Amino acid sequence: MSVVIEMVSDLVCPWCWLGKHRIETAISMVPDVNVQLLFRPYELDPTIPAGGVDYKDYMRKAFSSPEAKERSGAMRQALVDYGEAEGIPYRFDEITRRPNSFDAHRIVHWAQGQHKGGAAKEALFRAFFHDGRDIGDHGVLVDIARQIDLDPTIVADLLATDADVVTIRAEEKFFRELGIGGVPTFIA
Repeated sequence: MSVVIEMVSDLVCPWCWLGKHRIETAISMVPDVNVQLLFRPYELDPTIPAGGVDYKDYMRKAFSSPEAKERSGAMRQALVDYGEAEGIPYRFDEITRRPNSFDAHRIVHWAQGQHKGGAAKEALFRAFFHDGRDIGDHGVLVDIARQIDLDPTIVADLLATDADVVTIRAEEKFFRELGIGGVPTFIA
C-alpha cells in the first residue's frame, strides 16, 4: 500500500516543526505502508519584507492586547513543553529576526527534488527555532544547503535568480484558495 501525504507549512511556524516530528513518528509506526511525505509552501505572513523584521517588535505588534500576550505566553510554554517531551529543542530567546520565509521554501522545493525535503525542513526549523538564525538570509540558506548535501554554489546561483518563484507562488495561492488559513495542514 502506498500513500502520499502533503504537509502544508511555514518554516517560521513552531507548530509546524512539532507537526513534522509527529507525522514522521506516525509514519514510522506503519512500516508496511509506503508513505511519501511531500512538503508544500505556505507563508503565514507574506508581507514581511525580504530582509525580515525585528522579531520582538513583530511579536509585540502581533500580540499587542493583554489577552493576546497572555495567550502567546501560554502557547510558547506549551510548545517548549511539547518540544522537550518530543526532542524538539525550541529556544525562542535566540530569535532576533522574523524572516521572510519565501526563499527558505525554495530551498525545500529544490531539496525535495533530490529526496532531501525532510532534511531541508529539519535543518531550517532547527536553524530558526534553536539557533536563532535568519532563514531569510541567502548566506544562511546556502550554509544550510551545504549541511544537507545540496551543492552550495548551485543554490547560491539559484537564489540570485527567480528560479521557481512562479512555482512556489502558485502553490501558495492554490492552498489559500483551498481554504487553508492555518498550518500545519496535512492532505492525504
